Amino acid sequence: MPGTIQAHGLGGAKDLPIPSELAIAGAVAALVVSFTVLAVAWREPRYDGRTTGRTAPAWLDRLVSSRALAVAARVAGMVFFLYVGAAAVFGKDSLTNPFLGTFYTLLWVGVVPASLLLGPFFRAISPARTIAMAFARISGVPEGQGMYAYPARLGYWPAAAGLFAFVWLELVYPHSTDVGPVRLWCALYLGIMLVGSALFGTTFLARADPFEVYSSLVAKLSIWGRREDGTLVLRSPLANLATLEARPGLVGVVGVLFGSTAFDSFRESTPWLKAVQSMSVTRVLPDTLGLIVFSGGVIAILTVATMATGVTSSTPRRALPDLFAHSVVPIIVGYIAAHYLTFLVEYGQLTLIQLSDPFSRGDDYLGTADLQVSYWLSGHPTFLAVTKVLAVVLGHVVGVVAAHDRALALLPRRHHLTGQLPLLVAMVSFTVGGLYLLFAA
Repeated sequence: MPGTIQAHGLGGAKDLPIPSELAIAGAVAALVVSFTVLAVAWREPRYDGRTTGRTAPAWLDRLVSSRALAVAARVAGMVFFLYVGAAAVFGKDSLTNPFLGTFYTLLWVGVVPASLLLGPFFRAISPARTIAMAFARISGVPEGQGMYAYPARLGYWPAAAGLFAFVWLELVYPHSTDVGPVRLWCALYLGIMLVGSALFGTTFLARADPFEVYSSLVAKLSIWGRREDGTLVLRSPLANLATLEARPGLVGVVGVLFGSTAFDSFRESTPWLKAVQSMSVTRVLPDTLGLIVFSGGVIAILTVATMATGVTSSTPRRALPDLFAHSVVPIIVGYIAAHYLTFLVEYGQLTLIQLSDPFSRGDDYLGTADLQVSYWLSGHPTFLAVTKVLAVVLGHVVGVVAAHDRALALLPRRHHLTGQLPLLVAMVSFTVGGLYLLFAA
């Protein structure tokens, strides 16, 4: 019904009218065949972000690098932030408030296609970054600097914690669709980002802002990149993905993103619902534990698979999980597409309609109040099923290619094949588990 938030567009098996066994078997076969072909035909690493890529036209580089475009993006981001913020503060506490749809749909899900098409989209419009830059300019602090240097050992771990806080709010907290708690979460997020940027500069935002890190990870699968000298280039998504710099906590970020999406499917499955109902507790505790297990499980599988190989003395085993974590990014994007596709398309349209009436008074500020939501995707379940399965399989195949290329660059030649077998096993387990949950939800 209009005005309600569905289960992220995933209607379960009724939306997937193809045999689950066939889909899982086909996906596993695709991974094994891909690995075999790569092992035979791909003997040397091919992706080097320092040299790959075709130089973009000079006019496009000037436009993208121009201060005018940067200012326009920041102004647009702040205007939209203030507009939605007004709805959060002065709007009604109901599902018709566009603040909720903006937070859960346009921000969390919409940032994925935006980053795939445009690059690090959220970084360009981030209200936290804009406010931090404005404070720095007013106080006379050099842009990007803080009181202290950001500790390198923290890496992306603060972003992983922020992402976990978001998915806990979305998936576990029983009042996640009440305006008040979501508004409080956003206020805390903004406060932490501003304090952190004052202490550690904009490096803190690049490492700790959950939405900026999320967007920047996905942007590595876009065709847009820059060489070390700052030149704008167009290159293949795999070459762009190889430029992702491994830092502590990267495995935690991908673990939370992938694990939470898998848990979102599992939490509405019949076995889990029966198990929760058999406990004499509210769903908060078991769901929290389930979210931790799924996120931690992805981290553990990836860690064990990457460390179970021979390495040279120049690459310690403990560094391997973060060095290979980039190969999970395509898998995450594939599952996000499969899991949230209907939710983004259909509830995203409803959110755009609701944005015209932010205070639920019958206003039509944006001229979209009279539009109607198209439920074409829900009306074509076979197309939807094929699209979801293809997204998952394609994500895993791209992940295998990325892991293979990184393995050739890191592992000794004698371990080029055997060293990748644990990674293949991990990829197959991710595929089987993910597709099973997609069908069984």
